[in-house]
Amino acid sequence: MAAAAPAAVAASSEAPAATATAEPEAGDEDSREVRVLQSLRGKICEAKNLLPYLGPNKMRDCFCTINLDQEEVYRTQVVEKSLSPFFSEEFYFEIPRTFQYLSFYVYDKNVLQRDLRIGKVAIKKEDLCNHSGKETWFSLQPVDSNSEVQGKVHLELKLNELITENGTVCQQLVVHIKACHGLPLINGQSCDPYATVSLVGPSRNDQKKTKVKKKTSNPQFNEIFYFEVTRSSSYTKKSQFQVEEEDIEKLEIRIDLWNNGNLVQDVFLGEIKVPVNVLRNDTSYQAWYLLQPRDNGNKSSKIDDLGSLRLNICYTEDYVLPSEYYGPLKTLLLKSPDVQPISASAAYILGEICRDKNDAVLPLVRLLLHHNKLVPFVTAVAELDLKDTQDANTIFRGNSLATRCLDEMMKIVGGHYLKVTLKSTLDEICESSKSCEIDPIKLKEGDNVENNKENLRYYVDKLFSTIVRSSMSCPTVMCDIFYSLRQMATQRFPNDPHVQYSAVSSFVFLRFFAVAVVSPHTFHLRPHHPDAQTIRTLTLISKTIQTLGSWGSLSKSKSSFKETFMCEFFKMFQEEGYIIAVKKFLDEISSTETKESSGTSEPVHLKEGEMNKRAQGRTRIGKKNFKKRWFCLTSRELTYHKQPGGKDAIYTIPVKNILAVEKLEESSFNRKNMFQVIHTEKPLYVQANNCVEANEWIDILCRVSRCNQNRLSSFHPSAYLNGNWLCCQETSENTPGCKPCTAGVPADIQIDIDEDREIERIYSLFTLSLLKLQKMEEACGTIAVYQGPQKEPDDYSNFVIEDSVTTFKTIQQIKSILEKLDEPHEKYRKKRSSSAKYGSKENPIGKTS
Repeated sequence: MAAAAPAAVAASSEAPAATATAEPEAGDEDSREVRVLQSLRGKICEAKNLLPYLGPNKMRDCFCTINLDQEEVYRTQVVEKSLSPFFSEEFYFEIPRTFQYLSFYVYDKNVLQRDLRIGKVAIKKEDLCNHSGKETWFSLQPVDSNSEVQGKVHLELKLNELITENGTVCQQLVVHIKACHGLPLINGQSCDPYATVSLVGPSRNDQKKTKVKKKTSNPQFNEIFYFEVTRSSSYTKKSQFQVEEEDIEKLEIRIDLWNNGNLVQDVFLGEIKVPVNVLRNDTSYQAWYLLQPRDNGNKSSKIDDLGSLRLNICYTEDYVLPSEYYGPLKTLLLKSPDVQPISASAAYILGEICRDKNDAVLPLVRLLLHHNKLVPFVTAVAELDLKDTQDANTIFRGNSLATRCLDEMMKIVGGHYLKVTLKSTLDEICESSKSCEIDPIKLKEGDNVENNKENLRYYVDKLFSTIVRSSMSCPTVMCDIFYSLRQMATQRFPNDPHVQYSAVSSFVFLRFFAVAVVSPHTFHLRPHHPDAQTIRTLTLISKTIQTLGSWGSLSKSKSSFKETFMCEFFKMFQEEGYIIAVKKFLDEISSTETKESSGTSEPVHLKEGEMNKRAQGRTRIGKKNFKKRWFCLTSRELTYHKQPGGKDAIYTIPVKNILAVEKLEESSFNRKNMFQVIHTEKPLYVQANNCVEANEWIDILCRVSRCNQNRLSSFHPSAYLNGNWLCCQETSENTPGCKPCTAGVPADIQIDIDEDREIERIYSLFTLSLLKLQKMEEACGTIAVYQGPQKEPDDYSNFVIEDSVTTFKTIQQIKSILEKLDEPHEKYRKKRSSSAKYGSKENPIGKTS
């Protein structure tokens, strides 16, 4: 079950830290030497037993979102008319900021009103490791204002003794509310927060209020409030200059955060409570406190069963050290393709010992691809797969290390290939309303099955002909691997003339084109999830394309469809011309002939999406506003249009003119997730929809412009408004930047990576799988002594160990490298934990772990 929101802070006897520790700044030693990088990978599988409607139509149209606290960063497709929707959507993204909760919300889609939140799964960041890499059913929890609390408050408190005008002594409580950080979004927008500051006791409730701060999740209040703690009438001669203990014990400071609703009701954002008795006279205390839900006293009330959500979550947090620490591990990994046998290599051993091979595949493929070592490595591990393949018809159909590496490689290098091949036809399919349903059971009233067949055949033919004519656009690294697979398959099954084709088609049709057709949004071929009818059309097309590829390559006379209606439909394509076209295409993409780069004649399409941008010119009333625009980035230019697919760009920035791409401080326009594209004209200020999207745009823009001439070394982190820069107050618009530019990333768009990050990930995987590594080491010893498994094969029978001596030697090298890397990691962890004092911004009071 998902962790609930933290309970309200009870009266605590623990005093806040005297001085809160600030978060590391850019010049701080830790932030300069060690980077803390977070990523999230997983799958939203399905929901079940959702609450039905009360009316006659009990079904719901459901979708699911992923939120960092209350910021939505991912949304699934809508599953119509179901109380047990099957989503089956995988996700992966870098997490660019701190967060308290990872939340998954299940919504009921509403066309006319706001979408209804059915329930949520909220998991504390500290608990994510408990669910890593395994599918779990989570019970949905109710969503209300109390469960949505997030953020923290910075307070300074002081208790003074004062002598009044009549000579009596009283105590004065000084409450300085400095700032808040990380308040939630309200209806997708930054809130208008204010705070109430109260001194509460058995017979008093003195309340004061801050000013409202507009459109910000990180308000700077900086307001001071004064309260009389003990009234002069309560003093006696014995207790003069002392506060009566019984009064102090019963008083507490309460801070409530609210969103100003203007014409509607204010929304509760959270509260903190601090007992007055933690303070001491004439001493100032300041600390950060986590906001807590309101304690409304009805915890025992029964909660309806809202249903369940099945998730697979893998959260990683890597401490990336300076490059010099990773030399030995990098060298060992890059030697892997040359190790004989390949099963004794460090890269292969990593795949063997990881609980989930996918964890190992992502960093391995990126690293080997970056250093041009992937083709020989995949060739070697694929050859190992072939040794165990007895039937040519099942060649490369499993989920081995080789097939998973190839899948990941095609995702990385094949993005542009998919766009130039499939995008225009997929756009036509998604934007038309032609029905293609040919299942008699699913036909709607008034549908003509013959017309639908013609529609479906038109789309299949159009996509198929585009694919088989696309060989010149196929990336060279894919062609090189396909060539190797073809040669090895022919050697393994010399008597089967068709296996040379099926070895390639099992990847390029089954695992590449067919998957992209059925899920175009996943491969950035479409900006949004298709509707249910379009998904059905794409599924039927994908099945046919997939079968055409395998049927043509195997020269089968029968299709493999289970459904009768698909068998009947496929008869339209059982012509010699399709077989010839498939074989010709497979010959071309598995050839060693040098191909021209498709990027020489047309720009590479990199990324697109809708964002807000600030107007570049002046408006009639002089105020520059924000408008939604459709942005498109290619290897040559960044453009934006009024709508998706717009032919004429409103504004164009040549990539060669980009001088820097940096984040923009929220205070500039009171908007979150903003960045600036600094070029030879005025800076372009852009607001992304969430922090993940902003991070992705900054990353890809930096990559494509990394080698530009005249790139800036410094920039202004805030905007130039009303005659001066908000960051440094300089009045000249041409004043050089006041902050160093962020270090750039490598320039090669397709395969250059942050290799320190990937090697750190591999180090973490080896460390997590140390027990299995030791078992593998023991297995090598047993095999070497006894020449094979003896009494206890369970410990190592699942390992592939072809050469126990070489494998043992590699494992020894891995363990030695891990031990040396453990030292700087442990040193950093200790330094980090000691620096984050209780009450600091990194470790606020009220945090539980």
